[in-house]
Amino acid sequence: MPGWMPAFVTPQLVTSLVVILIVLHVIAVGAMYLVLLERRIAAWIQDRCGPNRVGPKGLFQPIADSIKLLVKEDYTPKHADRFLFVLAPALTVIPALIGFVIIPWAGVLTIGGEEVIIAGADINIGVIYLVAVTSLGVYGVALGGWASNNKYSFFGSLRATAQMVSYEIPLGLALLAVILTAGTLRPSELIQQQLDGQWFLVHQPVAAVLFFTCLLAEANRLPFDLAEAESELVGGWHTEYSSMKWVLFFLGEYGHLVVGSGFFTVLFLGGWSINPFAGGGSADLPMAGGLGMILLQCVIVFGKVFCLICLTMALRWTLPRFRYDQLMRLAWEGLIPTALLVLLVTSMFVFLGWAQDWMWAGSLGIVLVIWLLQPLLARRVSSNHRVPLAGSRFSPLSEEE
Repeated sequence: MPGWMPAFVTPQLVTSLVVILIVLHVIAVGAMYLVLLERRIAAWIQDRCGPNRVGPKGLFQPIADSIKLLVKEDYTPKHADRFLFVLAPALTVIPALIGFVIIPWAGVLTIGGEEVIIAGADINIGVIYLVAVTSLGVYGVALGGWASNNKYSFFGSLRATAQMVSYEIPLGLALLAVILTAGTLRPSELIQQQLDGQWFLVHQPVAAVLFFTCLLAEANRLPFDLAEAESELVGGWHTEYSSMKWVLFFLGEYGHLVVGSGFFTVLFLGGWSINPFAGGGSADLPMAGGLGMILLQCVIVFGKVFCLICLTMALRWTLPRFRYDQLMRLAWEGLIPTALLVLLVTSMFVFLGWAQDWMWAGSLGIVLVIWLLQPLLARRVSSNHRVPLAGSRFSPLSEEE
C-alpha cells in the first residue's frame, strides 16, 4: 500500500470492501432477474412462453416491474402499528444482505507479494455468524404479520415462526455433523479440507439432503411456503404490504436463497473444487493463485450457486404444497430424528478416527437403519380419505351407494 495511507488500510481490507460491494450489488440487482428466471422456469415446466414482451426475449421485464412498483401507492392500513409496519421489511432484508460476508467466493489471491482472501471477512466463527444472522429474518416476518392488524397476516406470521423454529433444529444438527467431521468453523478451512480430500457431499449425503430441505423451509420456498399460502391466507404475512415495502420482503427471500445456496456450496460442494474425489491430488484447482485462477474460481462458485437456485425453482413448480400438519410432522417426526441419528453416527466415527475415510459408509448405514426401522414405527391414520364420486376412475361409487 502507498506510504501515505493509514496503517489500518491493508490490502486485505481493500479486497474485503471490494468483495462486499460487488456481491451486495450482485444480490440486489440479481434478485430482479431471479424473478424473471423463476417465471421462465415456471413457464417451461408448464409448457408456456413466459415473459417475452418487454425487451429482447423479455430481458427488460424486471426493469419494467421495478418501475411499476416504485410508482405504486404505498398504502398503510388504518389500524396498523405504523412503526413496526415499516420496520418489518427492513428486519427481513437486512439479515439476507449481511450474511454473505463470510462466504469465500474464491481462494487466496497472490499479487505483488501480498496474499488476500476473496471474502468479506475470513473469521474463525464464520459458520456461527451466518447461522445467527440468517435466523434473525423470522423477526421481520413475525412483526410484519402482527403489525398489519390483519388476521390472515397474523396467521401467516404464526405459521412462519413455528416453521422456522422447527426446521432450524435439523438444520443446526446437520450443520453440526459437518463441523464435527471438519473440526473447524472457518469457511475457508472447510473448503481446504474438501480440496485435500473429498466433498462433504460424498462424506455426508444424508446431512446434505437434510440441510438443503431445511434451507427451503427457512427461505419459505415451496413446498414449505405455508406462511403465504394464497389459497388459505390471501398473501400471508405480507397481505397488507404494497409498493417498495412489499418488494423488500421478496428481496429478502431471494437474498436468503442466494446466501443459502452459497453456504451449501461451501459446506458440501467444495467451493470452487471441480473434482468431488480429488483426494489432495493435482486433479483440482489450488487454494491460491493469480488473478486468472481467482476469476475461474469465482465463476465455478457462482455457477454452483446458480445451479442450486435453479433446482429450488424447479422444485417450487414441481412439488405440491404441504398441509400444515404434514409440514410440522415432517420436521418433528422425520427430519429431527434423522438429524439426531446423523449426529450420533458422525460423533462415533470421529471418536474412532474413521471420519475421513469411512464416513460415507456411516451415511449409507443411516439410510439402511431408517429403511429397516420404518415398518416398526407406529403408523398414523391418514386423514386424506378418498370421497367416492360418480364416474370416478380412482374412487368410484359402489353399487350399494
